[in-house]
Amino acid sequence: MSENVWEDRHPSTQHFQEVFQFDHLPEGKIRDTSSMCADLAEKMVATLPDGPELSAGLRSLWEAKNCFVLQAARFDK
Repeated sequence: MSENVWEDRHPSTQHFQEVFQFDHLPEGKIRDTSSMCADLAEKMVATLPDGPELSAGLRSLWEAKNCFVLQAARFDK
């Protein structure tokens, strides 16, 4: 998405933008995996209004992303 969907959002939504960053990661499965989760987070923020369930969903996705990235790191050789 070209526009910044995180702008003008509630702080409980906005703060997740930072945790879904992946540009600092090396090329490969780790970055690709993190990128997929970041894309989904961005789509959810673009689609849904702010609220407690959006924040809870983003937190769960962040936790899942961490698990996926760890798994990818184990096999990115």
